[in-house]
Amino acid sequence: MTQSRPRNIPEATVARLAVYLRVLAGLADDGRSHVSSGELASAAGVNPAGLRKDLSHLGPCGVRGVGYSVAGLRARLSEALGGERSRPCVLVGLGRLGSALADYTGFASRGFTFVGLLDSDPATVGTRVGGCTVRPVEELEAVVRATAATIGVITTPAEVAQSVCDRLVAAGVRSILNFAPVALSVPAGVDVRKVDLSVELQVLAFLDQQRAQVPAPAAALRTAGSLG
Repeated sequence: MTQSRPRNIPEATVARLAVYLRVLAGLADDGRSHVSSGELASAAGVNPAGLRKDLSHLGPCGVRGVGYSVAGLRARLSEALGGERSRPCVLVGLGRLGSALADYTGFASRGFTFVGLLDSDPATVGTRVGGCTVRPVEELEAVVRATAATIGVITTPAEVAQSVCDRLVAAGVRSILNFAPVALSVPAGVDVRKVDLSVELQVLAFLDQQRAQVPAPAAALRTAGSLG
């Protein structure tokens, strides 16, 4: 069973704090100095009350009638989320998804740097992706030790993901982001976040189907009734 360390901030809240940080980064790029709770909540897809509850974990942040300092709140969130220092990451599996992730420049701006890329395909080993040379997967432990990587990203086929995970953990990695379509088993003290793109697409397909099944006239009647 997947286990993780206890935290002072709930994991679901941490995920939303990361979204707020992303929104604030965009506001900062646009030259904004302050933002209201309503505007920040709307941009993050939450309600203002939920936003204020999430931010209460950081202590007092905003000023009534003024809102939040974009730079100040961004710094508080970055510190709380551990983004104040660079996090070295290794990525295993340089297929199309892995290569796209390794080549994405947006991670560096959030404090995540790929210091090791590994793959089992001889045709891929030795190529450069995102400025980093792909190494043979047999060198995984050596790469982790040499780079002091703290985060492992797995984008391998499902059948080898667990063995890669075991090797990462044995090498000292304690945080793993798993894109492989399989649940990973890790010991206590190791955190795993699973990203299953097929599941997310299936959810969207279901929601799309639900919308298609609601007749337009009936939906209009319900709307009219709610206004009466």
